[in-house]
Amino acid sequence: HELVHAYDHLRFNVDWQDLKHHACTEIRASSLSGECRWTREAFTRGVWDFTQHHQDCVRQRAALSVKNHPKCKDDTQAAQVVNQVFDSCFADTRPFREIYR
Repeated sequence: HELVHAYDHLRFNVDWQDLKHHACTEIRASSLSGECRWTREAFTRGVWDFTQHHQDCVRQRAALSVKNHPKCKDDTQAAQVVNQVFDSCFADTRPFREIYR
């Protein structure tokens, strides 16, 4: 997870004060680190929902992180920012070829 943040910081010059930048790197980190893969969610967290679960988990984790950013007002703003950048950031798997599931 943190290595994805480090990669993004160096490769994309992330502005950590920009909520969209923060949301994007959180989406990528949650998706690419494997923390939202179904086996981890099912066996360690007891979540057995397979339909769109990876995307929902990534979206939820990113919103939680953005919500804790000092510039974020509330849960609603966090969800809005994540939704604004979700599709493009979720699709970006650099430096990997695909998402490890």
